Amino acid sequence: MGFDRSFTRGLIAWIFAVAGALAAVALAFVTPGLGAARLVAMLLVAGAVSGLWWHVSRTNIAVARFIEALRFDDTSARFSGSSGGGFEELGASLDSAMDRLRDRQAASAAEMRFLEALVDDMPVALLTVDGAGLVAPANKAARRLFRDAPGTRAEDYAVYGATLAKRLAGGDAAEEILLLAIEGRTQRVLVRSGTLERLGRSIRAVTVQPIQGTLDAVEMAAQTDLVRVLTHEILNSLTPVTSLAATAADLLDDPELAGNPRIGDARTAVSTLSRRAHGLGHFIEAYRAVANTPDIQRQTFAAGPWAEELGRIFAAREPNLPLAIDVRPARLALEADPDLLAQVLINLLQNAAQAMAGQDRRPALALRLFADRETLVIEVEDNGPGVPAGLRQDVFLPFFTTRATGTGVGLNLARQIVVAHGGSIEIVDAPGGGALFRILL
Repeated sequence: MGFDRSFTRGLIAWIFAVAGALAAVALAFVTPGLGAARLVAMLLVAGAVSGLWWHVSRTNIAVARFIEALRFDDTSARFSGSSGGGFEELGASLDSAMDRLRDRQAASAAEMRFLEALVDDMPVALLTVDGAGLVAPANKAARRLFRDAPGTRAEDYAVYGATLAKRLAGGDAAEEILLLAIEGRTQRVLVRSGTLERLGRSIRAVTVQPIQGTLDAVEMAAQTDLVRVLTHEILNSLTPVTSLAATAADLLDDPELAGNPRIGDARTAVSTLSRRAHGLGHFIEAYRAVANTPDIQRQTFAAGPWAEELGRIFAAREPNLPLAIDVRPARLALEADPDLLAQVLINLLQNAAQAMAGQDRRPALALRLFADRETLVIEVEDNGPGVPAGLRQDVFLPFFTTRATGTGVGLNLARQIVVAHGGSIEIVDAPGGGALFRILL
């Protein structure tokens, strides 16, 4: 480049200057009577040597400054401004290199900020475990999901489940489904773990992804598909039976056959068969509602007036059963399908009223709506006999009922509507006895 040629020319010029000054000194010393000239010649030699040294050391100084700036990541250092000997080209080259380095640092910093934001905003909870066993939430999802962890050790996470604490402490499984107590309810989560190297240290990354909602949706879809197929096949088989039974009943009503006493018995049997087949057909048609996935029409509405309206509807059905309604805060808002969600709660309130009917103690029924951090909670609590622990999952199955007059459809439809909202419904023991249905949205 131009700096090489300019530097070489300057170097040669200074070498010649030193050589000329040395020749002048030699000439002055061999010529008698030139004492002053000798002094001037020696000063010229000193000046030429100093100029040569300065010419050479300028490169070292510029390079040393450049390296020192790299050492301390000082990309603001500038090297231009030197003049003569090609050093303006060197300064410009070093400034250009520093500018490229600064641009790369800015790009790397922007990429790092993007990756940090990506990890922090990802919906899957990420925990890191260092070599000392310290557990740290690495993103917002983890901080939100494990906000109640009492410490930073693996054993501190046993409040969510002993299996999670064991996984954080170490283990061979890279992926497994665990049952944990998270956000006030028991749910399944998918846990994955892997090992990374960071600055020469081994770090374990553990992701925790709640999948209970997905499993509930898959289960409800499987149930609706099964019911759809069964009702279709049963109706296809029942239709000709119903038709033939009705035809046979009409034939046996012929007056010419009235004289045969056995025809009367046959007529009664066939008529009964016809009525039962027809009734069974209506029964199956009614159950087809279970196979229809709810179409959610979300909107935002005030919880207070909506709950009061539910209270009036329930009071019209059960005027002698008081309902306590509690909405906190008073300005609580819901984002859901108001009609379908009302259908769920009316069903739960009606079931509670039936469960408390005929008991010795005074019936008590409560409807509560409140916000628990980022979760909307709806509770229906009664003081009836409660639901046995062994039946708390079965009552949500289609066609399952514990009442002689029950259809086994209401709670299954309620669960379908809640799951379609992206929520969950569970049954727990009420504090004062009875059942507490809790909906989390």
